[in-house]
Amino acid sequence: MMRTILIWVIKLTAVIILLQTLFFKFTGASESIYIFSTLGVEPYGRIGSGIIELIASLLILIPRTTLIGALLGLVTMFGAILSHFTILGIEVQNDGGFLFVLAIITFICCFILVHINRNKISSLVRLKI
Repeated sequence: MMRTILIWVIKLTAVIILLQTLFFKFTGASESIYIFSTLGVEPYGRIGSGIIELIASLLILIPRTTLIGALLGLVTMFGAILSHFTILGIEVQNDGGFLFVLAIITFICCFILVHINRNKISSLVRLKI
C-alpha cells in the first residue's frame, strides 16, 4: 500500500512538472522562445519537445505504459540537463536555476520509474515473430 502511494507520488511529480511546462511551450512564452532560440531549434524544438513531454506524461500515468513514458521523460530531461550544462547555463533569464532544478527532479523521478519497471524492459525489446 505504502509502496503504491510512493510510486504514484513519483509519477505525479514527474507528470505535473512535464505538463506545467507545456503551457509555456505551446503558447510561445518569451522564456521558452528564448531557450529554444538560444539552442538554435526555435520553434520546432520547442513544439516537438512539448509534444514528446505530453506523450511521456500520458504514458507515465497508464500503468501498462509507465516504463515507455518514463524512458521518454528520462531521455528528454537528459537533453534538457545537457543543454543547461553546455549552452544555457544553470540559470536562465534570472530564474535562479529553477528550470534546471525542475529538469533534475523530473529526471530523478523518471529514473526511479524506469528502475521500478526494469523487469519489463526485456518485453519492450523482444521481437515477436
